[in-house]
Amino acid sequence: MPPLGCVQSLAVELEDGRAWGAYGSGELLHGRVQLELRGSLRLRALEVCARGRATAHWVESRSVGLTTVYRDYTAYQTFLHRRCQLIYDNGEVTVLPAGKHEFPFTFQLPETLATSFEGKYGSVRYWVKAKLHRPWLTVKKVKKEFTVIEPIDINTPALLAPQAGAKEKLARAWYCNRGQVSVTAKIDRKGYTPGEVIPIFAEIDNSTSRAVVPKAAIIQTQTFIARGTKKQKSSVVTSIVGDSIAAGKREVWHGRALKIPPVGPSILHCRIIQVEYSLKVCVDIPGTSKLFLELPLVIGTIPLHPFGSRTSSVSSQYSVNLDWLSTIPEQPEAPPEYSAVVSSPEAEQSLAPPCRSELGGVLESPFFAYIQEFRFRPPPLYSEIDPNPPSDNIRPRCMTC
Repeated sequence: MPPLGCVQSLAVELEDGRAWGAYGSGELLHGRVQLELRGSLRLRALEVCARGRATAHWVESRSVGLTTVYRDYTAYQTFLHRRCQLIYDNGEVTVLPAGKHEFPFTFQLPETLATSFEGKYGSVRYWVKAKLHRPWLTVKKVKKEFTVIEPIDINTPALLAPQAGAKEKLARAWYCNRGQVSVTAKIDRKGYTPGEVIPIFAEIDNSTSRAVVPKAAIIQTQTFIARGTKKQKSSVVTSIVGDSIAAGKREVWHGRALKIPPVGPSILHCRIIQVEYSLKVCVDIPGTSKLFLELPLVIGTIPLHPFGSRTSSVSSQYSVNLDWLSTIPEQPEAPPEYSAVVSSPEAEQSLAPPCRSELGGVLESPFFAYIQEFRFRPPPLYSEIDPNPPSDNIRPRCMTC
C-alpha cells in the first residue's frame, strides 16, 4: 500500500490571457493541472472545472419591540460552468508512479461574460478548480482564479453621440426669492476609456444676489439586486472645482478638462450587479440645495480609433454629430493633475477633491477589475502644427516697414 501522504503538491496553472493578463468573451482558456507525487498514487478520477458567477449579498436589520430581526438578501447569476475529465472514473483504480505529472486542458469561454468585479455588496468571480478523487480518502481540491474583461467598444454610434442637458433652480431663503441659477452643459460623446480627458462645455448663469461655485465630477454607481430589492453605493471617481461666480455674472467653460483615472469598465449586462458612470455638473448655491445636472457615461475597454481607420458606416453615422467641434477653442484648457479615486460619501456631496489628511480611514477598494494599459491614445481635438505653413519662396516682411 502506498503512503497516504504521497501527494506532495497539486496545482492549477493557467496560460496568460492577452497582453494584460485577462481573458475576454469567447476566448480559449488554456491551462494544466500539475501533480507531484512522493510515491505511487492510487486514484479513481482527476477532473477540472471552470466556473464564473456573480453574487449579490447583504443583510438588513430592523427592530421589532425588543427583538432585532435580520433579513438576508442573496442572489446569484452563473456565467460559466464547464467540466473536463482528465482521468476518467471507469470503476477501476488508476495507479500513477512517483514524480511530476501534467494534465493539459482547454475551455471555451462563453460569448457573454461580465467583467471581474469586487464590491461591498457583491462580486463577479471566475476560477478553475481541480479535484483529485482517491479511494477511501477525501477529495483533494485546488482552485485558481482568473480575470475576465468584457470588451466594450466605444466606437459605436450610441457611444459616440454627444450628451447635453440643461437645469435651472430658484434660490430661496426664508420664503424669499433670491434669483435663479441655470446651467447648460455638453460633452462630445458618451463613451470614454481610462486615461482620456473629457472636455466639458458649460455655461453657468448666476442671477442670484450671492456668489455660487460650479463643480464637476465623475460618479460611479454600483447597483446590487436581490429578491426584488436594490442596494446602491455611489462614490466620486474624480472632480474639479471652478472659479466662484459673482452675483449677476455668467461663467463659460470652453472645454474644461476632466481626466478619467484608472477605473474599471462599466458593467451593463449583469442581471444582479451593475456598475454605471455619470458626469455631474454641480452648482453650490449658498442658503439652498445644490443644482445638479447629470450626463450619462460609459467607461469602455476599446479606445477611440483615429478617424482614418474607422469603417465608413461608423464615420457616416458619427459625422452628423460633429457640431460640438466648432465650439472648441484654439487652445483648450490644460488637463488637471491626477486625482486619486475617492469613495467616501462626504466627497460625493462636496464633489471636491478631499485633502490627503482626510483619507486616513475612508479609502477602500469599492471594486476590482483588471483593465488594459491603453497605449494608443485617441488623437487630440486640436493640433499645435500649423495646417497652412508659409511657403519657402515668400519673402519675409520687414518689421520696420
